[in-house]
Amino acid sequence: MVYRQRYFNYIVRKLSVLKTEIELRGKLNFLDLHLHSENFYLYFFNELFGWQLQNMNAFKANSEGIDLIDHGNKIVIQVSATATRQKIESALSKDLSHYAGYVFKFISIAKEADALRGKTFANPHNMTFDPQTDIHDVASILRYINVLNTDDMGRIYRFIKKELITEVDPVKLETNLAAIITILAKEDWNSGDSALETKPFAIGKKIVFNNLDAARDIIDEYDIHHNRVARVYADYDKQGNNKSLSVLNAIKQFYVTHKATFSDDALFFKVIDCVAERVRESANYAPMPEEELDLCVNILVVDAFILCKIFKNPEGYANADP
Repeated sequence: MVYRQRYFNYIVRKLSVLKTEIELRGKLNFLDLHLHSENFYLYFFNELFGWQLQNMNAFKANSEGIDLIDHGNKIVIQVSATATRQKIESALSKDLSHYAGYVFKFISIAKEADALRGKTFANPHNMTFDPQTDIHDVASILRYINVLNTDDMGRIYRFIKKELITEVDPVKLETNLAAIITILAKEDWNSGDSALETKPFAIGKKIVFNNLDAARDIIDEYDIHHNRVARVYADYDKQGNNKSLSVLNAIKQFYVTHKATFSDDALFFKVIDCVAERVRESANYAPMPEEELDLCVNILVVDAFILCKIFKNPEGYANADP
């Protein structure tokens, strides 16, 4: 489905950015993100695999050989920003006698570990350890996620979205919004619809009325930017450029074009994809990081939803579906 791919694309992007940041900061000897990532992967693996991992530092500071432990499932894990045979063998050589019968797993949070899975390792204490299944890196994690069903992938998407929050620079955001609004407003989208919906309504009720489940997360997250978008539109209005109607009609046209083929969440995400694609195709588009583009497009589509340009309003006064 459309939104399943969106889930996966987002997860790939966030885990890849985290991996790159860990590697770059490690080269500068800034290790704060390593510690944060250790805790992130603790909760992430609990969510992904249904484990009950705990941080060993909660029981023993600087525990040698292992970082995370799940007593119920009998799992011990070393988390590392490096991925070498020596690193794994060093962990396996520690006194792990307290964990006889536990499975040893290795998580590389920065380096690729594919080459390690074909190697043999000195395992003096005979820990249960199969390199093929017990060595994880970002690529192997993504391969596992890619075959999840839509509901489970949505659950992982929501977890990562909550845990790996990207700080928004308000000045940069408004600059990006203005640039995208300018692009969308350049074409003549006017469909004769000149009025904006101003009557207040319950957004939650409209979400339910239109069977929006996965899209609810997007709407709930970005509706706080409604006033920010209104400010950008107002700045253009002061210059005599009524770009708000052009942009809203552009978004509405994508909605009307595809509502015969898509519905509910799929339609919402299709509109987002169409807006983003139109921006990318514009000769006036100055490329920005994909995450910044996604943020702005999501905000503008949610704003159109709030202003009743797209999707039916349960109160009957929407102009999205005349």
